[in-house]
Amino acid sequence: MRGLGKLIVVQIKLYLREPTAAFFSIFFAPLLLLLFGAIYGNKPSPFFGGRGSMDISVPSYIGLIIVTVAIIGLPIGTAAARESGVLRRFRATPLHPLAYIISDISSYLIMTIIGVALLILTGKLVFNVRFAGNALDVIAGFLLATTAFFALGYLMAGLAPTARVAQTVGMVAAFPMMFLSGATIPYEVIPASVRTFSRFIPLTHVVTLMRGLWFGEAWSRHLTEVIVLAGILIFGTALAARLFRWE
Repeated sequence: MRGLGKLIVVQIKLYLREPTAAFFSIFFAPLLLLLFGAIYGNKPSPFFGGRGSMDISVPSYIGLIIVTVAIIGLPIGTAAARESGVLRRFRATPLHPLAYIISDISSYLIMTIIGVALLILTGKLVFNVRFAGNALDVIAGFLLATTAFFALGYLMAGLAPTARVAQTVGMVAAFPMMFLSGATIPYEVIPASVRTFSRFIPLTHVVTLMRGLWFGEAWSRHLTEVIVLAGILIFGTALAARLFRWE
């Protein structure tokens, strides 16, 4: 356990040494909230069901943080470690290979949690965002969504031959999801024709689930989201485990 703990700390330090990854994981969503909050404020609007634009932005931006870490940061970091020979050398150490996987997942999860915590803190202190849900339900939904997207991230890392390819594929996959799922642009603003297409985007289910739980909706109203994310987690993990390469 001591070796695993040290490995997690090392992984976090390595992540923080990449300023771009750290910025988009931790600071991008809170800064986006401040920017649009300064423009639109958080006055309740019938358009958003009596809530303010920042009230709905905070749970939506949680999806933004998740996709940034899981689909961009994770595949690039894993592919780069394999490309530079780090994964191959790690297998020569006394630690079990599973220790690396656990430490890697833990470090990315911790960075995601830090980003979400800063986002919520910014929303509460600056815009007094409303929260009507159950904290445990929100945490459970967050963990389901995060681990499901981590499975996709490791699948992409296993398929990508180099870090450059992982970066290209990650950005091509992530940016359309960010803008079509309701993670950045409120779902209410997206045209109806685009919403039909958005239902097939995995991040849409994350945003819908997080918004619902944030405002106190029951899990029974989000069975589709739970089934989709659980399916991604199960099948994504199975495929990622089969395709993961150490060298």
